[in-house]
Amino acid sequence: MGCEHKFSEYLNLEKIDFKPTTLIVGTFNPSWPAGNNAEWFYGRTARNYLWDVLPRLYFPNLNLRQQTHLQWKEFCSNNRIALTDIISKINDANEANEEHQEILRTYLDTSIADYFADFQFTNLEQLVNNNPTITNIYLTRQNGVDLFDNRWALLEEYALANPQRNLRLRKLMTPSASARFQIRAYRLANPNDPTPLRNFIFESWRDEWHF
Repeated sequence: MGCEHKFSEYLNLEKIDFKPTTLIVGTFNPSWPAGNNAEWFYGRTARNYLWDVLPRLYFPNLNLRQQTHLQWKEFCSNNRIALTDIISKINDANEANEEHQEILRTYLDTSIADYFADFQFTNLEQLVNNNPTITNIYLTRQNGVDLFDNRWALLEEYALANPQRNLRLRKLMTPSASARFQIRAYRLANPNDPTPLRNFIFESWRDEWHF
């Protein structure tokens, strides 16, 4: 019973073979419904730009969006970036319930937060404590959903309670197509941009990134 994270074995960073300095935190990637074709975190690339935006922060002409999870993992290893998500399992999701299937099929944070009530969370504070090389932490969504904001607040409290770690926490614009709802000002300022959404997200991330 319940819906586990599709990549649950990666959430606590136990499978990585490098010492991360940067941690990117997402929300949830369900192991069902059928049709979730993600090969790894942020892997539904038809509507997600992370594997375009993130590489460009390091190498201006590098776009991995159409590559496979093998290239994504190699990039993260080379640049000491670890990925995790806030939710590890939705306990009150029932795979036999078609309504639950439909809710999860939207992949919307707001739908998950509004419809379900019983969650298992990744212990982000313990994860950061266990990986003392991590100094920069990013959440790939901004304010607006208490379920995720409250978990992030716990990590902020951890950072304040451990000043010797010099942790830098930032919230980033979602790299998903949902960012289009915030793009109006960018479009007005850049009317000739042929790919406004990808560049809008990139510029937003670049303003918050640690270099």
